[in-house]
Amino acid sequence: MKKSLKRHSLTAIFLSFVLGWIFYFIGGDGIQQLNGLTMGTSYKVQIVDMPKDIAAEDFAVDISELLKQLDTEIFSTYASNSELSQFNRHGVNIPFVASSAMMEVLLMAQEISALSGGAFDVTVGPLVNLWGFGTDLAVFETVPTQSQINGERGRVGFQFLRISPSSHEIWKTRDIYVDLSAIAKGYAVDQLAEYLDQAGVDNYFLEIGGELKIKGLKPGGESWVPAIEAPVDGVSQLYQIFYSRGDNIAIAGSGDYRNYFEEEGRRYSHEIDPRNGRPVTHDLAAAYVIDESAARADALATTYMILGPDAAEDLASRQEQAVYFIYKSDGGGFEDYVSAEFNRYLGSDLQ
Repeated sequence: MKKSLKRHSLTAIFLSFVLGWIFYFIGGDGIQQLNGLTMGTSYKVQIVDMPKDIAAEDFAVDISELLKQLDTEIFSTYASNSELSQFNRHGVNIPFVASSAMMEVLLMAQEISALSGGAFDVTVGPLVNLWGFGTDLAVFETVPTQSQINGERGRVGFQFLRISPSSHEIWKTRDIYVDLSAIAKGYAVDQLAEYLDQAGVDNYFLEIGGELKIKGLKPGGESWVPAIEAPVDGVSQLYQIFYSRGDNIAIAGSGDYRNYFEEEGRRYSHEIDPRNGRPVTHDLAAAYVIDESAARADALATTYMILGPDAAEDLASRQEQAVYFIYKSDGGGFEDYVSAEFNRYLGSDLQ
């Protein structure tokens, strides 16, 4: 019998299908802004120096078309004709010719999977669905049994995904399901930044669903000021701010405080550990990562959330990664871990 569940999750995933593509420029304080919808969430482009050789309307259309291609034509698991959906329907041990974008993302995903000992795994989808956090929420009835978990774990494993860069072919050696939601938004941010770089834009702030890419400075030579959200349910609250200091950086975050369910007084996170098939139970509430690549930062933020406090700190230290971790303390509050590489972006903008 289906038990009473308390589910907390964002529903923005459906907005792009309802509202379509929305884009417009607004000016203010020397910054031009473009807003729209992509990948089931919103995007925002803020630029200081609009290229003089391209009309704002053409600029907006180019960005919209780029993001639409990456979403519905390549990475979407909702669009039945996307490249990823076609691959997921593709037979076992049958080569599939992949696009350059798909190859780039899968190669990076495999690299981080190996680096993390399987904590990051783009084939975790069957377990995510089993726990009720996937594309079909209606199939979820209650907490799965160990037998059900073991059954789905047989369909999970990054080692069952094979990639041949020389032939641009990918194939699966087992009936796996690939979901790139933990890296594709970051990749889209990187591609958007590349478009702006080629257009000659030197100062910008890009965001897709919370994944950021920042370059240069705001008008007046001031830093862009990203914010870290408090890891609490309900209305968004500011936890910490930091300063870009003119660097070209990407930022991504992950947490377990927005998407979870409760059953019989126990809370189950949407962060599913592919190594044991269960939601994480540690005290790491949120992880923020600064990197050169938004795709890598995106994937690493999820990786750290799966690994938990000690293993996450160890991996970040070995990688000399700029990270900001927020832990749940015994008293009900929060404690922080800030790496030396991240610490340089804290404090006054005048430093």
